[in-house]
Amino acid sequence: MSAVWGPGTPPVVVADQDEYRADVAVVGSGAGGATTALALADSGARVLVLERGDFLPHEPENWEPEAVLGQRRYDTTETWSTPSGERFRPMAYYNVGGATKIYGAALVRMRESDFGVVEHLDGLSPAWPFAYTDLEPYYGEAERLFKVHGRSGVDPTEPPRSTPFAYPPLAHEPVIAELSAALERGGLHPHHLELGIQRGPGEPCVRCGTCDCFPCLVSAKSDAEVVAMRPALRSDTVRLLTGTRATRLHTDPTGRRVTGISAVRAGRTVRVRAGVVVVSCGAVNSAVLLLRSPAGAGNHTVANSSGLVGRNLMLHNNSVVLAVDPRRRNTVRYQKTLAVNDFYHGGPGFPYPMGNLQLMGKVYPPAVAGLYPYVPGPVLAWLLRRSVDWWVMSEDLPDPGNRVVLRGGRIVVDRRARNVRAHHRLVSTVRSHMRDAGYPLTSFRTMGLAAVGHQCGTVVAGTDPLTSVLDGYCRSHDVRNLFVVDAGFFPSSAAVNPTLTIVAQALRTARHGGLLPA
Repeated sequence: MSAVWGPGTPPVVVADQDEYRADVAVVGSGAGGATTALALADSGARVLVLERGDFLPHEPENWEPEAVLGQRRYDTTETWSTPSGERFRPMAYYNVGGATKIYGAALVRMRESDFGVVEHLDGLSPAWPFAYTDLEPYYGEAERLFKVHGRSGVDPTEPPRSTPFAYPPLAHEPVIAELSAALERGGLHPHHLELGIQRGPGEPCVRCGTCDCFPCLVSAKSDAEVVAMRPALRSDTVRLLTGTRATRLHTDPTGRRVTGISAVRAGRTVRVRAGVVVVSCGAVNSAVLLLRSPAGAGNHTVANSSGLVGRNLMLHNNSVVLAVDPRRRNTVRYQKTLAVNDFYHGGPGFPYPMGNLQLMGKVYPPAVAGLYPYVPGPVLAWLLRRSVDWWVMSEDLPDPGNRVVLRGGRIVVDRRARNVRAHHRLVSTVRSHMRDAGYPLTSFRTMGLAAVGHQCGTVVAGTDPLTSVLDGYCRSHDVRNLFVVDAGFFPSSAAVNPTLTIVAQALRTARHGGLLPA
């Protein structure tokens, strides 16, 4: 592989070659891919990361709501389709660091019970092929790597921890502190949301109002580029190909071993040969890459003897709740510091799980104008200046009928939300508590199919090759030198943000999953 590097910091491979060679090829540089590269940086293995996008630019538009939210400056321009042929533009991001460049940096552990069978109002959530205790040490390592701020001992659903948070929680601003106190008086246990922010003495965070859903102009957000990909590239054995979109995997004639990757780079096809391939494109695109790749001389695609690749897509049931006190303005600058899990396992008169509540970063009109198309702009702006804004998240149950397929080369997403009744119960509950807390006006909007930030479940992990695609270390049952390390492996979606679990599992797989070639 060429030793020619690109200009600037960090360097990237720029030599135009027809073929590249590596011990481990990683497709995608988001939470799973970048963490995997970093975990292998000191192993001696030659690691080549393929990223279809480029480095997201640092520019004034990073912090401009109209550019980021209204014009969707950093979203992909590609479109996906529904089964009926309706096209939509997903909220997906193709750049170094993947979706973490734009995420809200909420880095939350799944609850201990999420790894077992959970009974919901509308069905069962299946068990994972490993327990919380197997992942717990890697959760701690992931929190240290992504500089997660938090505090133990308040959240009633907090899972057991072997190590404390390395960084203190981000303090509430006065408006949020008052809200937290009001919720406590209402019998709840609000706690500081776990956040991956580089905030403290000598750290770059300025606690701005453009963090959630924005790229960080000063690199203070703990995204996968900043905390994993760039540090990995300091190693002489890790290299990065940007602007390189993987189009298919190649196997030997048996279909039991991956031999390489075809990719398009600068308008031409290149080949990557590797002893091990790690696919980390995000649940939708990882499944698509496998579905585009014939398995040797067989009659199925790579890693798909079970027929489950692309199936069991889960997106979470997500709603935005705006709670308005028309008597006063919300002067908060950095709002996203509060969460409530009192209803995670149920509530009074409702013995089934409902989900998680967490404040959003302060909402700007361009973010919700599409959700409130009949509200005049000035009225919406007036309301948002007086609102606190909640992200309400409930588990989406796996269903083989919810799937990603390819039709004529186009990505088609067929998804019907599951567990909706529990989600509506949670929305109603938070609105009631907000009215009791002094916010008499509340409204909600449920996110649509384009909101794919929490996509998971398309290459589920399990112990039985007949009912799962991967094993408990994200290795393909069919192809022993192929791993898929992103939220596609999730057997269930739980009701918390998936990123920390992706990072923890990437560390676990790299350490003990047999990922390094023999």
